[in-house]
Amino acid sequence: MGRMFPCLWFDGDAEEAASFYVTLLPDSRIGKVWRSPAETPSGPAGMVLTVDFTLAGQQFQGLNGGPDFTFNEAVSFVIECDDQAEVDRLWDALTASGGEPGPCGWLKDRFGLSWQIAPRRLDELLNDPDPERARRAMEAMLKMGKIEIAELERAADAA
Repeated sequence: MGRMFPCLWFDGDAEEAASFYVTLLPDSRIGKVWRSPAETPSGPAGMVLTVDFTLAGQQFQGLNGGPDFTFNEAVSFVIECDDQAEVDRLWDALTASGGEPGPCGWLKDRFGLSWQIAPRRLDELLNDPDPERARRAMEAMLKMGKIEIAELERAADAA
């Protein structure tokens, strides 16, 4: 069987987006950049048509398909973070230069792609064997934009 990987539709900035994304996570790199040998509905011959890239070991393809389709929240990428410093670094990088913070750890980057920046501790607290601790953590998370681990823990521990 051949490979399977997501293809992300961009309006001319697939190479710029891929170049930015690979700076965020380890085991990330640009692979092949393919230029169109002929004019297409999305642009002239010689333009970057596709960019193969890897993020955290997962292969992706960026396609410069034109303005016909845009990203929406129906598809998002989740990044599990080990600590608050990683949450802060990724949140700041992805919301910079035109990105938009959202609720509950969600954001849109400057290319319109949705991300969930989720600390592992959030999952642990939401799955706490004590349902009241889990409820308090959930209620705290629902009030947040960027997830703050210390605030989640304080809320979970409050009686």
